[in-house]
Amino acid sequence: MKTANVAIFENNEEFLNELKNYVEGVDGFTVCAATSNGNTAIELLAHTKPDVAIVDLVLSGKDGLSVLKYIKSSGLPCISIAIGSYLEDKIINSAIESGAVYYLVKPVDAETVVDRIRDLTEERAVDYKISTNVRDRRKINSLDEKISNIFVTIGVPPHIKGYKYLREGIKMTVEDQSIINRVTKELYPKIAEKFQTSASKVERAIRHAIEVAWNKGRTDAVSSIFGAKVYIGSERPTNSEFIALVADKLLLESLE
Repeated sequence: MKTANVAIFENNEEFLNELKNYVEGVDGFTVCAATSNGNTAIELLAHTKPDVAIVDLVLSGKDGLSVLKYIKSSGLPCISIAIGSYLEDKIINSAIESGAVYYLVKPVDAETVVDRIRDLTEERAVDYKISTNVRDRRKINSLDEKISNIFVTIGVPPHIKGYKYLREGIKMTVEDQSIINRVTKELYPKIAEKFQTSASKVERAIRHAIEVAWNKGRTDAVSSIFGAKVYIGSERPTNSEFIALVADKLLLESLE
């Protein structure tokens, strides 16, 4: 199994050391960089080119958002996970827009952080299909970014389980449009197998993620994403309807 290089940029020195020691003790992971300073983090990123970066939004020197933006703009094939003490939509959305694919809310333990690293690296490895084709990898990264941007716009929070399940379901549907007709028998079980959970938990988590977004009442944002007032007021799409809508939008954009 390929070793994943992890960079840890955490403001709290005690948690930085705890997380560093924990990651180093897990098979398949090694810490290639660690600091509490954002300026140093950017210098280390350029030299170490990690597979995963854990980025606290509060760092000395340049803040975590600046580090996330650097990773995104530099084109590093790095999975960024943001950590913060904030639950405000504005801050979480800024982290996602800056390139984070997941947001962890403090207080969080080292085991949970490693679980998320494992989920995301395994997901990326499957998506890449162990390909060294740079063009294919950029396409995958672009799809991840587009889905994250849609979630940010309509308010799907990245710190709940349904976020990653929903994203995976959309990517599966983009790959095979017919799977949306086999949601219960195939799509949920495949997501469950990938994340080592049950199909029923996947279904409930996705439903919860959509409910949370719809309860925020961003009907204008939904209309702007899908190009029409697809749903009015509190009317919420089913899981399969939502997945199909986002997948269709992404497929149409790929043809433009």
